[in-house]
Amino acid sequence: MEKSKKIIIAGGTGFLGNVLIDYFKKKYDTIFILSRSKTRIKDDIHYVHWDARHLGNWVSYLEDADVLINLTGKSVDCRYNIKNKAAILSSRIDSTNILGEAIDKCNNPPKLWMNASTATIYKHTLTEKIDEFSGVIGSGFSVDIATNWENAFFSFNNSKTRKVALRTSIVLGNKSGALKPLIRLTKLGLGGKQGKGNQKFSWIHEYDFAKSIDFIINHSNLKGAINIVAPTPSTNSDLMKLLRKHLDKPFGIPINKFFLKFGAVIINTETELILKSRNVIPKKLIDNNFEFKFRTLDEALKNLIKD
Repeated sequence: MEKSKKIIIAGGTGFLGNVLIDYFKKKYDTIFILSRSKTRIKDDIHYVHWDARHLGNWVSYLEDADVLINLTGKSVDCRYNIKNKAAILSSRIDSTNILGEAIDKCNNPPKLWMNASTATIYKHTLTEKIDEFSGVIGSGFSVDIATNWENAFFSFNNSKTRKVALRTSIVLGNKSGALKPLIRLTKLGLGGKQGKGNQKFSWIHEYDFAKSIDFIINHSNLKGAINIVAPTPSTNSDLMKLLRKHLDKPFGIPINKFFLKFGAVIINTETELILKSRNVIPKKLIDNNFEFKFRTLDEALKNLIKD
């Protein structure tokens, strides 16, 4: 692929941002990261200060950008109290709104704007496979966050810019993300099913996450909401069984719903992250012949778990 001029990642200092930096650093001439830290250059990556709420000097960097990816948002891995709920919502809406305003001020705006969203936007289902066309939107706090997030994103016309909402599932990586605590639990002998264990687990390997972003960039027909998930959802029970297999742990104590709720309070998180059944299929990617490197959870875990 011929090198493009410029890619910008807002909120790109976290797990997913670093996955994208590693993937794209040889494909793009320049990578700019919009960050709350000071403006600087580190390892050939340009970090540009912004507060994710107000227009500023950072707007000029959007001019002539090939791609803008917005990953900004407070982590949902916390207790859903009033303060955290407000911060989760505002961090997503404020950053999306100010980027929409900034794009409208550009003479040559980014050709493509991809905004983070979540596969959690869909309803809880154990049997029905959900894609971008047939999927029913769910209910509850996390769904309300996702729908408000996407509504803010698509409320801007941005007529010169193609727009994609990334409905991303749980991304599995070997340096950070959701896999690390699950590995720790399994090593401690707590690698049994969580809750009933039949809840669907939609996932994607970190490499395929980045590869799918690259694929969307290079396929101008792709727009709107796109599911960023592997084509083979697993179950929580199978996930834990595979973790035990790859970690050579012959048994794992199951954790029922009561103890999950108790433990969630202790570690300052919510059981929804584990108990909601996400049965999501990447139909738009499949229909456009995207080739996953890691199609099954077994393949992904074999690659990621390295003692």
